[in-house]
Amino acid sequence: MSRKQKKVVEIRTSPHLKKAISVEQIMRNVVYALLPICAWSVYQFGISALVLILVTTLSCILTESLFCKLSGRPNSVGDFSVVITGLLLALTLPPGFPLWMAAVAGFVAIGLGKSLFGGLGYNVMNPALVGRAFVQAAFPVAITTWTPGFSAGRFLEFIPSSLALPFMSPVDTTDWVRFHAADGFTGATPLALQKFEHITTGSLDLLAGSVSGSAGETSAMLILVCGLYLAFRKMMDWRIPAAIFVAATLVSGPLYLMNPEVYPSPLFVILSGGLMLGAMFMATDMVISPMTPRGVWLYGGIIGLLTVLIRQFGGLTEGVMYAILVANALSPLIASVTQPRIFGATRGATRKEAES
Repeated sequence: MSRKQKKVVEIRTSPHLKKAISVEQIMRNVVYALLPICAWSVYQFGISALVLILVTTLSCILTESLFCKLSGRPNSVGDFSVVITGLLLALTLPPGFPLWMAAVAGFVAIGLGKSLFGGLGYNVMNPALVGRAFVQAAFPVAITTWTPGFSAGRFLEFIPSSLALPFMSPVDTTDWVRFHAADGFTGATPLALQKFEHITTGSLDLLAGSVSGSAGETSAMLILVCGLYLAFRKMMDWRIPAAIFVAATLVSGPLYLMNPEVYPSPLFVILSGGLMLGAMFMATDMVISPMTPRGVWLYGGIIGLLTVLIRQFGGLTEGVMYAILVANALSPLIASVTQPRIFGATRGATRKEAES
């Protein structure tokens, strides 16, 4: 074989990168995946949902720019992470949530949940859920005031509570709901109906999105499809939502078998409320979630377990937000205790002993 015909084989150590994907590309694809959910929210709740999404996103962008300037860091708005926070925050809020409160939530989400820790890659909890948790504590009445979707004039007028003035008493939307609700729809969420009245909403309604709830949690099927897009693009660890759904099923299943009149079925648990949105787009945050093979299953399992326990035995109808925040706090510990054993090391040996 001549010199020209010889092939050079390079042997290199892992990891063997097949394709370089930048942070901006990943974040941009997450935005793409969220846009159909936002579009459905606008279609279901009208201009109130549209302006809510715009306000939270704009609030997050302005807060990010402000803190970058104050800290002397380059402006990181262009990496799309702040847009994701704004979109997710809006999708977790009631569609008629007062806009000034939404702006406050956006400021807290970025200021307290992200910039305080150093920006992208340093936050210890999901920023959108930090903002949501703050308004849950600060404005408990507004955060639990729901309005039905598909009202006849939803593209022509706001839900009255959306335009409430700052620091004024919450707007009573009872009359508005009575005259604007479409036939067959109610302002009560499926979780509230099941918990307090033991009325279970049908799976088809939960899948299609013909129910009340937060702006972006109503259509479980749409959220699932958008999440699968990221999983197929390998921009989301599918094991985390899988672990959440398995754990939620294993915990809620025995309860349902013991007393189906009081406890909901596992399918209802998975499809209702914010579990699907939280599992697909919040628990899978690459910065916060553990990366070890066993760690991701344990992390997701904790979220599924806590969600069911809070829903069924707590005072709140929803538990996804607190379950994810608790798992976020436990993530470093989970990653530490689930580290794979170093090749050649005996079980229980420390890293220093293995490398010596």
